[in-house]
Amino acid sequence: MNLKHCTWAVRLLAGLLLPLCAQSAPAPPPASAIFIGNSFFYYNNGINEHLLKLVRAAQPDSKFRVTLVAISGSGADWHDVESYFRPKALAQYAFDANNTLVFNDLTRLFDVAVLMDCSQCPVHPQLKDVFHTSIKKHSATIRKHGATPVLFMSWAYQDKPEMTQGLADAYTRAGIENDAVVIPAGLAFANAITRSPDLSLYAPDKRHPSLAGTYLAACTAYATLFGTSPVGSSYRAGLDATSAALLQTVAWETVQAYGRTV
Repeated sequence: MNLKHCTWAVRLLAGLLLPLCAQSAPAPPPASAIFIGNSFFYYNNGINEHLLKLVRAAQPDSKFRVTLVAISGSGADWHDVESYFRPKALAQYAFDANNTLVFNDLTRLFDVAVLMDCSQCPVHPQLKDVFHTSIKKHSATIRKHGATPVLFMSWAYQDKPEMTQGLADAYTRAGIENDAVVIPAGLAFANAITRSPDLSLYAPDKRHPSLAGTYLAACTAYATLFGTSPVGSSYRAGLDATSAALLQTVAWETVQAYGRTV
């Protein structure tokens, strides 16, 4: 799990034997990232854009760049990850804060690649094995190209909170098996709902994220990838100050707590 100082004690968690280790952010902090997933990523102008703005709020001169590749309704096995690392293809240019097209001079295409499966795939009886096979395959491909695989733990549906534990267990297991850091967004959703039940994190379909949900996911990704708290960030995605502060705090606390328990 890109883990440091791991002692291979084990504990039983929801039927899985998991190593008791401390998860750490990729080091040094990534200069570039690609998010590979589905509509959970591209709703609300994309988790990538919100992550980029969180980074720029903290470091105005940051050269961090982020790319999103998302296929609606897709599972991880739909993606041809090898093709995303083609030279002179993805990320050869980008748009800066002034909307100017800038060509990138790349020594490495991406530092980290963030993978997410479909919202039910990791726990679906017919697809959960495909999830683990796909994550193993893609993690190897990502490492072959000099990047670090990161897994994005998705959230339960609004009307099916019982999904949270199964998704958390599946992504934690996959993270350990593939030595990959996990972004615990699903746990952050559950924690935010406990803290503030009236703050809606979902679109009307009870599955996709509202703007607040995408912002929480982006804050959780920021905290995980950079090992830095988003609390106090001036970037609030248009949310009111109270709601943004709550989501920033939940993201940071969730990442810290998850790192102590996996």
